[in-house]
Amino acid sequence: MNNLTSNILPMSYLDFDDLPTSAIILSDDDINRAAEISDRIPNRLKQWQVYLNCLALSAFETWVDERAESLTINSDKCTILQTALANFINGVANLKVGEFKVCLIATGSLSDEMVSFPRVVVDLPEFIPHFYVLVEVLEERQSANIYAFLSYQELLERQNLTSLQSDGNYQLPISSFDNNPDRLLLYLRCLEVSAISLPAIPTNRAEILARVQNQLLELLPELQSPERELSDILTWEQATAVFTNPELLNWVYTLQQQNYPPANTFLRDLIKLITQPAVNAGRWLGNELDELAQGLSWVLLPSFVPASGMRPMRSPEEEFEVIATQLRQRGLEIPVQARGAYQDILLAGIPLRMYAVTWHLVGESEQREWSLLLILGAPALSSLPADIKLRVSDQTGILDELGLNAESEDAYIFTRVVGNWDEKFLVSVSLMDGVEVTLPPFAFDLGR
Repeated sequence: MNNLTSNILPMSYLDFDDLPTSAIILSDDDINRAAEISDRIPNRLKQWQVYLNCLALSAFETWVDERAESLTINSDKCTILQTALANFINGVANLKVGEFKVCLIATGSLSDEMVSFPRVVVDLPEFIPHFYVLVEVLEERQSANIYAFLSYQELLERQNLTSLQSDGNYQLPISSFDNNPDRLLLYLRCLEVSAISLPAIPTNRAEILARVQNQLLELLPELQSPERELSDILTWEQATAVFTNPELLNWVYTLQQQNYPPANTFLRDLIKLITQPAVNAGRWLGNELDELAQGLSWVLLPSFVPASGMRPMRSPEEEFEVIATQLRQRGLEIPVQARGAYQDILLAGIPLRMYAVTWHLVGESEQREWSLLLILGAPALSSLPADIKLRVSDQTGILDELGLNAESEDAYIFTRVVGNWDEKFLVSVSLMDGVEVTLPPFAFDLGR
C-alpha cells in the first residue's frame, strides 16, 4: 500500500482551532492499526476506504468510552477486523455496544447530500444493525467526528427515499439522520433492545448455496481481479450465498491476492463441506453410528488391540489389523480408545474399501482437537489402480492429495489429519481420467 501515514503531520504541528469541540483525536496506535489492516486489501483503491473505516471504529470506541463508561463495546465479530469482510463491505458492521448492534458508515467529507449504504447492511439479517452511525473522519487532522445516526426502524420508514445504485449501494439523504449523537448514547443506555426489531436470520442459507452452487463454480473465478466487486459478477441471490458463508468469502479474498489462475477443485470441495450433511465420527467412540453413516453402509470396527499375528484374511476387521500393524511399525500409533469404521465403495466399477479411524486428542492446548486417520485400500488387500488419488480438504484448503507410493509395496494409501472439534473434513477418491467419488464430510461431535 502507498504509505497512508506519510502525509500526516506530527500532533504538535496540527491546528485544532477549527475542529468541532466534539472531535475525537486519533492516536498514533489508531493510525498504525488502520494502516496495517488496509494494507491487507488487494485493491489499492479500496485501501483508502478501509483505512477510513478503521479510523471510524477507533474514534467510535473512544467516543463511547469517554461519554458512557457503563457501556461495553465488543468488536470481536466486527467486519472491519475480518479481512475478507472488510474487503467487500464498505462499512463497519456487527459492532456490539451492550446488546445493540451498530454499523458505522465512515466518510472523509460531509459535503455530499446523500449517504451510501452497502446493500449488505440493509438487506442481509446477518449484518443489519439496530443503529447506523455516520462518522466523519478528518484524516489529515488525525481526528474524527461522530456526526449523526439512524435506527434500522427509521431506515425502513424512509425506504421510499432510498435508491439502489448500480454499484450495489443504497443512498439516503443526509437530512434523514439525527444529527444529535448524544441521543444515540441515551438510547444505547436506556432503550430496551427489543424496541428495535431486527429480521431473523433465515435457516435455509445452505439450501440457497446448494441451489446456486453450479453457477458459483462458474462465476467466482471471474472475481480474480481485485478490482472486481461481487455485484459486478453475481446476482443478489448468488452474492447472498457468498456473504452468508464466510468460507466462500475467504476463498474469493484469497483468490484476489493471487497472481495465477485458480484451481476449482478446492472450491467444489468447499461448497460440499458447507452444503452436505456430515457423518458424525464422534459417535463412533460410543460404539454408535449416526443415521447418515448407517444409511451409507458404514460398519463399525471392533475396539483396537494390537494384532497377535498374521492370520488368513477372512474379514475387513482382520484386514485392518494387518494394516494397523504395518502403520505401527512406521511409528503411527493408534490409541486403544480410538474407534473406526469402514465402507465399501465403487469407483468406475472398481471395488474399494475406505477405513476411517478417529480419536480425540488430549494435550496442553486449550483447543479441543480430534484426529482422523484415513486408509484407502481394496477388499482382500488386492492391488489399487496405479493412477488412484486420495484427497482430503477442510474449510481452509486441500490438506493432502496423494497416490500410491511407487517405492513401497503397500496395497493401500493412508493419511492422517487433525482439526478442532468444529472442523470438518471432505474425502475424495479419483482416477486420472476425472472419475471421482466424494464421501459426505466427516465431523466430530461428542454431544449428539
